Amino acid sequence: MDVETNSLALKPPLENEQDLQDATDLAAMGHAQALTRKFNIWSMLALAFCVLGTYSTFAQDLSSGLTNGASITILWGLVLVTGCNLCVAVSLGELTSSMPTALGQAYWVYRLWPTPLGRFVSYMCAWINTFGWWTLTASQVAFMTEFLLGMKTMFDPDWTGANQGWLNFVVYIGVVFALTLINVVSCRKEQVLPWINNFVGIWFGGLFIVLSMAMLICVGVKSDLSFQSGAFVFGNWMNQTGWSDGVVWFTGLVQAAYGLTAFDSVIHMVEEIPDPRRNAPRVIWMAVLFGAVTGFIFMVVCLFCIQNLDKVTNADQPFIELILETVGLKGGATLIALFIFNGLGQGISVLTTASRLSWGFARDGGLPWSRYFSHVDPVWQVPARALWGQGVLIGIVGILYLFANTVLEAILSVSTIALTISYAMPILALLVTGRDKLVPGPFKLGRWGPWMNWISIVYCVITTIFFLFPGAPNPAPADMNYAIAVFGVMLVIAVAFWFIRGSRTYLQTEDAIAQMFYAQHLENAENSDVAIPPPMDYK
Repeated sequence: MDVETNSLALKPPLENEQDLQDATDLAAMGHAQALTRKFNIWSMLALAFCVLGTYSTFAQDLSSGLTNGASITILWGLVLVTGCNLCVAVSLGELTSSMPTALGQAYWVYRLWPTPLGRFVSYMCAWINTFGWWTLTASQVAFMTEFLLGMKTMFDPDWTGANQGWLNFVVYIGVVFALTLINVVSCRKEQVLPWINNFVGIWFGGLFIVLSMAMLICVGVKSDLSFQSGAFVFGNWMNQTGWSDGVVWFTGLVQAAYGLTAFDSVIHMVEEIPDPRRNAPRVIWMAVLFGAVTGFIFMVVCLFCIQNLDKVTNADQPFIELILETVGLKGGATLIALFIFNGLGQGISVLTTASRLSWGFARDGGLPWSRYFSHVDPVWQVPARALWGQGVLIGIVGILYLFANTVLEAILSVSTIALTISYAMPILALLVTGRDKLVPGPFKLGRWGPWMNWISIVYCVITTIFFLFPGAPNPAPADMNYAIAVFGVMLVIAVAFWFIRGSRTYLQTEDAIAQMFYAQHLENAENSDVAIPPPMDYK
């Protein structure tokens, strides 16, 4: 197996019995402890909450929600989506509690379905999940690029630079480089990255209050502004798509689903949190719940404060237009600057998660040049090669600013589709092979498990189908939803790599290496001087 977990034998200290237990659990799944468990439950919750970015995502996609059902789908669709996402979250939490490893969903598929076909499906799940996180990172960078350039148009509406592909590309590359560099250097001292996530998480929560209060106060005190009626906020239906109302109800759920997707960030960070069997499932469902509550409240505030519905709906940056309508230019520019600063902080967390999945996939022999990308840098204490490698790939996506915005938008939109499918695959494997195959961890669903699992599957299937719908029926080529084509290309690439390399390297020596590590850890546990055994150079 062409994998190198860590050629220089990093040995994170084991300071207590919990550290030893966590390392032993990881060894039983075939891996040495290469990264320090630097996060606690609160810093991990801050990371997960910021990665979800629910209320800010809703703000960025406000016009889509307004035209696809308005308040009915924005608010009450969110309630439905929250219930379904909590089912998915606890279903994945149960699997995390049983098998906490950075590869997450793909690893579980193979453990539940340990056959040649199961290994292939696991490999496809790993690629789908990895593609999802790469495109999600690209999406966050693209959003911040648009907002950074949008600051200029706030003061100069006639400025056309925001539509220049080369300028978008330059800003995009700059953001990717900055986020990657911060991730590389911030683990040199163990507590810096958790501190950054705590800061961004607190900032994100504080900004939620500041933005909400600023809009409410400004509309309340300015004589030329007025609040929308309760009927508009809680019961308005708007369909400007051309689809039937029944279809729009489901397409309107896309906004809510997008804002509550990516809670598997915790799963891919489990090797950096103590007692992941207990802590990770809690963080997963808490992040979804906190995101849903803040998102619901923020959308209520936005709906109450909208002044000119047509201008907000048709604006290139609807949230910026809403802020300008209510707060004004100078105050609005300050708030948007804070919003952008926080968005860049969220980007750090998104990129962190993507890198850990990339590293975990390489460690299990799934990526091309896995030996190279599975390396953990002994100086910076991070998988630096995986960070820079995915940075290059995400940067390449930005080249499309120069050529084909339609393709770029399709790549960015495919992230939610890929992540949703990656959630469904292990849950479906669990149901098909039998829940009795799962060795339960501390967090278990018991008799509610099958119900939660089936609700999760139905929800993932429905949302995936409607994520692929174009914005209107019979669209022109420029308005088509090319996400399914992009996703198809991703699958072709994954299958090609399977035949080129993956079939010979992916998870091939798992059982033998697991037994070796497990025996070594048990021996270490009996000694007073406990240390992680040197990583093996898997062949």
